[in-house]
Amino acid sequence: MLLQRIYDEDLAQASYVIGCQATGEAIVVDPRRDLDPYLELARQHGMTITAITETHIHADYLSGTRELAARTGATVYVSGEGGPDWSYGPAFDDAVRMSDGHEITLGNITLRAVHTPGHTPEHMSFLVTDRAQADGPGFLLSGDFVFVGDLGRPDLLDEAAGGLDTRFEGARALYASVRDRFLTLPDYVQVLPAHGSGSACGKALGAVPATTVGYERSFSWWSRYLDEGDEEGFVAELLDGQPDAHAYFARMKIQNKLGPAIAGPQATPVEHTSEQLAEELADDRVILVDTRHHARVHEGTVAGALNIPGVAKAASYGAWVYDPETEHRPLVVLATNADEAAQFRDHLLRVGIDTVSGFVTSLDGLELVTPPLLRPEDLPSFDHALLLDVRNKTEYTAGHLPHAEQLSGGRALWHLDKLPAHGTIVSYCQSGVRNSVTASALRRAGYDIVELDGSYRSWLDIPGNVATVGDGPIPGDTPTP
Repeated sequence: MLLQRIYDEDLAQASYVIGCQATGEAIVVDPRRDLDPYLELARQHGMTITAITETHIHADYLSGTRELAARTGATVYVSGEGGPDWSYGPAFDDAVRMSDGHEITLGNITLRAVHTPGHTPEHMSFLVTDRAQADGPGFLLSGDFVFVGDLGRPDLLDEAAGGLDTRFEGARALYASVRDRFLTLPDYVQVLPAHGSGSACGKALGAVPATTVGYERSFSWWSRYLDEGDEEGFVAELLDGQPDAHAYFARMKIQNKLGPAIAGPQATPVEHTSEQLAEELADDRVILVDTRHHARVHEGTVAGALNIPGVAKAASYGAWVYDPETEHRPLVVLATNADEAAQFRDHLLRVGIDTVSGFVTSLDGLELVTPPLLRPEDLPSFDHALLLDVRNKTEYTAGHLPHAEQLSGGRALWHLDKLPAHGTIVSYCQSGVRNSVTASALRRAGYDIVELDGSYRSWLDIPGNVATVGDGPIPGDTPTP
């Protein structure tokens, strides 16, 4: 049996390729939209991708299931559980709708679908059996059900899909799924989750790639609640302290349910000269993405440029600052060459941003502006309408600048009504990266933003400064889908 994890460090997302080496058939579970890793892996092992499935309707990235099926002709399998409100849309009419217990067979390999609601109502996990080696399953592809050291958050239907208090029903369903589905498995079963540390799909995900049923049974935070039959304690702790859900999750949830658009093979990004880009920027035909570190951006950038630093987190930050539902101007990225621009484009494809048209290798010859900064020691005397903390609400609660209000960077563009219509906004994050990203988007939206130089860390370094601890007012705490 071939079982390979393909991990996206940007979104902390894992997909899996499982194949029978005897027959050359392979299945991909939870693919992303840029397909080369799956196609290349199948080619290397002389396998044909004959099946594709996913554990649930994802919120944090745009599924590549339809994209991969269009490229390979493979059969698609999706959950048929969860009720009519969480059924896959008509774009999946040709897919096999799985009920609990459905089996997908590829030569000696069997994947058995196990309905594990809680994170979402339709969620499926997959028990994998290699019949050439054993009579029972050795692996559980747990999706967003069980993570290493944590469980999938049950509040995203409220946070990202406009639900009302579905988190409580979801938390109770998750308790039952753990009790009746997970803890009934043998301790030796290896658990392969769909996310790792850094994902917003849970609050305390481990950084190691896999765990076992026995390890989680013995050492997870939730095990004592199951041992004691304490459902209410489980629900309370599960829901407490969940991180902010990024606003783009709402778009992902809807598109993944209805069926993501098929982008098709991507052309090589076209290089722009400075003269061409200057003309396009003057006519407001394109948006420049400044991919440099914020320290370089603060030395000078193009007015209206979005700061999405580097390729590594392009999907994560790109989804904060560009909403393809309201913004259709193509993106031109600052990149060293066409290959780097293509990598940047592929990351953005993962969150449904399909508008990268080209790249430029330098800002020489372009008119530059310097984003305004404020030294932390000058904050008390600086006239401003709002002191804005763009970190997560959990970070804000742990300690923030006095009189600051919180609106996380991943929600800012979708909660402009929480910002003052007039006056200067001073913004900060922990060290400056997220602040620069968010500030670039808010400036483009017309707000007067001054970044606190060095952000929270630099402010704390000033003798006598003491952070405020506690919730305080949190603009945007009520989700807007």
